[in-house]
Amino acid sequence: MKHKTPHAGNSALDITGQDHVQGAVNAAVTLVEYGDFECPYSRLAAHTVKKLQQQFGNELRFVFRHFPLTAKHPHALIASEAAEAAASERRFWLMYDLLFDSQDRLERSDLMEYAGQLELDPKRFDRALTEHRYLDRVKTDVASGKQHGVDGTPTFFINGRRQDEDDLPKLQAAIRQALHNQYGIQ
Repeated sequence: MKHKTPHAGNSALDITGQDHVQGAVNAAVTLVEYGDFECPYSRLAAHTVKKLQQQFGNELRFVFRHFPLTAKHPHALIASEAAEAAASERRFWLMYDLLFDSQDRLERSDLMEYAGQLELDPKRFDRALTEHRYLDRVKTDVASGKQHGVDGTPTFFINGRRQDEDDLPKLQAAIRQALHNQYGIQ
């Protein structure tokens, strides 16, 4: 099932059933982030997104897409695979929080520990990592990001428009502008 991102203008930013989404399907603003679980800037962005969600409530839909920068962050890819394995048991967002909160501990043994904390099936989780069961899913996000010129993390898009700034005040202003464009409200 696809849901058009308002003003996206490009199918790679269309929201699909594979995407990890928080917020209402009919939200006026869709914020897409390409992030890396080992990137310290993506970790800061996770906190920024939570503040934006609190501020804008039902008017904001958030989508997270994987963009592991493996040349800089050797644990980023397996962390993304772990998040997808958790998603298969409906625990993506809990794993998302754990991975960012424990960013300096992303070894396989750490990931197995997080799976236990989230009460995931340990054999299923371990097998998913061993067999790289969700690698293609991660690669799909990376390809989408590359199609849109993503080359670092975090990279944000608001209603399909790339945002060159990722700090809270600039994202707040861009979301307010998107709301104004959508509804004529400030």
